[in-house]
Amino acid sequence: MRTEKEMMEIILNTAKDDEHIRAVIMNGSRANPNAKQDPFQDYDIVYYVTDITPYIHNLEWRKRFGEIMIMQTPNPPSANHYHFTILMQFTDGNRIDLNIRDLSKRNEIGYDSLSIVLLDKDGIIPALPHPNESNYLPAPPSAQSYLDCCNEFWWVSVYVAKGLWREEITYAKGLMDQVIREQLMMMLTWYAGVQSGFAINIGKFEKNLNSCLEPEIWDELMKTYSDSEIDRTWCALETSCVLFRKIAVQVAEHFGYAYPYDDDRRVFGHLRHVRGLPRDAKEIY
Repeated sequence: MRTEKEMMEIILNTAKDDEHIRAVIMNGSRANPNAKQDPFQDYDIVYYVTDITPYIHNLEWRKRFGEIMIMQTPNPPSANHYHFTILMQFTDGNRIDLNIRDLSKRNEIGYDSLSIVLLDKDGIIPALPHPNESNYLPAPPSAQSYLDCCNEFWWVSVYVAKGLWREEITYAKGLMDQVIREQLMMMLTWYAGVQSGFAINIGKFEKNLNSCLEPEIWDELMKTYSDSEIDRTWCALETSCVLFRKIAVQVAEHFGYAYPYDDDRRVFGHLRHVRGLPRDAKEIY
């Protein structure tokens, strides 16, 4: 694996040798003073160019960064666009997420709070504040977003129970791992925000949540993950419900919101009832 020094030399020398590239900014974890340092951190780089056209179809130009294992262009470039992104995963384990932007449109796109100016050939980039996580901090919920989260959690729980009773495990797991977990993690993010004054970056896919939760709550969260066995998935669903209730009530009390106790009571009772039904049941009530 090439070192950070070697990667930065390639990134900067490419810009210095190319007259179209006028400025280079680094974003992301490598610009974050609070991020844990490891070899797999991406290089999130922005090239400000006078013309994006030469870079659109020039595959040879991309190869100078290294041997590419796999690549993506999430917003396919065209001559009518003012920016596009090339995601490059190299065979040596390094990765560059390269955003190429039209220099003339630089003021139309706000700067990331995690930004470091690496190169400015013409002195055109304004003085940026010290890199900080302000763009990445969770925001407190509004009363409506809080209620929407609760409603979606309990609403979809009924579908998970139906899927488990039918032994449609992919259906149940899909809802459990996507919709139910999304609402649970949202509520846990708000809870962690309350504990920290919304001053801690939870990270992508809540990767930093462990450091923001009490050990017993983290342990409960881990029990919401299960394998494909039906009964263990039932246990994970019930654990999710108990944890969601515990956290959501505390969030509600902090903000003066109303927790939907009636929805909780009716739905949780329904889940318990469905779990106890025989597989050949003709009537469920």
